[in-house]
Amino acid sequence: MAEQGSVPPSMLVSAAYDKEQNLAVLKFYDPKSQKLHLWRDETGHKPYCYSRLSPDELSFLSERDDILDISAVRLRDTVRDEDVEVSKITVDNPLAIGGAGEKGVRNKIETWESDIKYYETYLYDMGLIVGKHYTVQKGRVIPHDSEISDEVKLALKSLLWDKVDSEKMVDAEEFKGFIAEWADLLNQPIPEIRRLSVDIEVEAEEGRIPDPKLAERKVTAVGLKGSGGYDRVLVLRNGAEEGRNELDPGVKVAIYDDEAAMVSDAFAAIQEFPFLLTYNGDEFDLPYLYHRAKLLGIQEKDNPLYMMRDSATLKLGVHLDLYRTMSNRSFQIYAFSQKYTDFSLNSVSKALLGKEKVDYGVGFDGMTTYQTANYCYNDALLTYELTSFNGDLLMNLLVIISRIGRMPIDDIARMGVSQWIRSLLYYEHRKKGCLIPRREELQARSEGVMSDAVIKDKKYRGGLVVEPKEGIHFNVVVMDFASLYPSIIKVRNLSYETVRCAHAECKKNAIPQTNHWACTRRNGMTSMIIGSLRDLRVNYYKSLSKKETLTDGQRQQYTVVSQALKVILNASYGVMGAEIFPLYFLPAAEATTAIGRDTILKTIKKCEDAGIEVLYGDTDSLFIKDPTDSQIRQATEQAKKDHGVDLEVDKVYRYCVLSNRKKNYLGVTESGKVDVKGLTGKSPTPRRSSRTSFMTSWGYCPA
Repeated sequence: MAEQGSVPPSMLVSAAYDKEQNLAVLKFYDPKSQKLHLWRDETGHKPYCYSRLSPDELSFLSERDDILDISAVRLRDTVRDEDVEVSKITVDNPLAIGGAGEKGVRNKIETWESDIKYYETYLYDMGLIVGKHYTVQKGRVIPHDSEISDEVKLALKSLLWDKVDSEKMVDAEEFKGFIAEWADLLNQPIPEIRRLSVDIEVEAEEGRIPDPKLAERKVTAVGLKGSGGYDRVLVLRNGAEEGRNELDPGVKVAIYDDEAAMVSDAFAAIQEFPFLLTYNGDEFDLPYLYHRAKLLGIQEKDNPLYMMRDSATLKLGVHLDLYRTMSNRSFQIYAFSQKYTDFSLNSVSKALLGKEKVDYGVGFDGMTTYQTANYCYNDALLTYELTSFNGDLLMNLLVIISRIGRMPIDDIARMGVSQWIRSLLYYEHRKKGCLIPRREELQARSEGVMSDAVIKDKKYRGGLVVEPKEGIHFNVVVMDFASLYPSIIKVRNLSYETVRCAHAECKKNAIPQTNHWACTRRNGMTSMIIGSLRDLRVNYYKSLSKKETLTDGQRQQYTVVSQALKVILNASYGVMGAEIFPLYFLPAAEATTAIGRDTILKTIKKCEDAGIEVLYGDTDSLFIKDPTDSQIRQATEQAKKDHGVDLEVDKVYRYCVLSNRKKNYLGVTESGKVDVKGLTGKSPTPRRSSRTSFMTSWGYCPA
């Protein structure tokens, strides 16, 4: 790891806070040397928060040594849509703001922006984007963008600019600027990231799971799988029979009698790589290694780990815990199509890799030395391959999402989508000089203005499900509203500050089925961000990923970008109505689903008026019976004209069986694939399939 001084063209991958020097630390990955460069801030930036009290009213804080300055500044109040004067309280270290008891300023007075991690504040204020390339020269971090090919620029114009509906935005030029910035950022190359996966095994103790804080049992093996054919396993003899070596010849096996020597060698290997991968390493592997090393007398300077409150991480490198990543519902559902339902390493690997953990049918205390080595190395291999399959899909997704979410890649790997979108919106607030509102401010605007929820455990009405026409139907076309909710957020200008805005003249821009309205004077931040990302995915990246004249590498990147945008967009509307979201504003979520219901109902009415039979409707899709090409085109054009949304053919069923229950149907596509939703079948005889049993219960059996 290289520290301080100039940094060659490198990708910013993470940020942290150095509590000893009270500085932000940036971590850059150099794709040429495949090493990390650590750079500590040289600008004198300090933590701060805001108060609506005047500097005079806050004079009692000036007596504290950790308060450096209290001064009046002007920011934009997004809720009231006016400039306001607030006091900026600058401090020596983050604990002066967020520390416990009397130490924390936010515990003494009402503050704004006091719950943001300091390294995030630093990234926002400096306009730094994780995943973007920079150089560092003479204490300055300078963007280093790669030139985009003329062909890709031309594709941007032909695929996007000719289709973008910027005229529907309050400020069309601002919206186009957003799209241009996103396209430039997301088209930057993604380097191959050098990384090492680590898995440990610990001496068995009957009836007890080893406690990583106590680390009383011996570490019996350390599996290591790294980039560039790095394959090693370190194993402790520990009195077991040696057994037969079943590992591939390329895997180097080192057998130890001294546990401290083995752990020291593992630490040396970890320090060779800029990125470390584990599966549940936050809670087990790394804390166990850290505490066990102390018990073994390994010096602190030789230990690459350090302990946080509940988990361990790297002093210099970047640690990704894939258990946290794979148990993230957004990755599970939208990136990996819900191929796994259990988050264990075995289940995830079986679903995505077609590989499983080694099973010898005995406990660890019954394994030979080489069996322990094989078991441990295989776990490290599975962990590594979860990031390398499909052309490094997961690693590339993490890079792209870190660019979008403006968050360190290790935070992206651990946190949910609401945190990604929170960070993106916070970045935009800082960029525009806006005061980020407190949750209480937004909650006060929500009280007494929502409609009644009709779904259990929800505070607002969800999407519309139209009663299905029961029976067997042939030649059924399923038409899908592409990114329906993101489209609505964009076209109807929905955001926490634009729904029920402060302008009296905007009340005439009513939201159907609610008592809300949307602003007509300014673009909402959520509308701009989600709308531009939506247009990029639908009109640009989906097409680029199939363009044959581009290189395989370019197409692969555009496929990954499209996938990452899908992950973000599919969760974008939900966070507005999620109480865990800092900018939670229920009327915005309610407005989104209300417009969605209105859009589908009016589209169905238009279809019926045109003689198109709609069999069923579910949230963002319509089942249409035996339509002509002309009718499909008519429905598509009408939806775009009336509602600004894209209605497109998703699939065609040779026949479709609709039950009398919503979200319960069966369809057979033109290729013969069977889609079943919500239905279960039971064969009346051992020789009849569940599908045949279900179909014959309707009095029909396909040939």
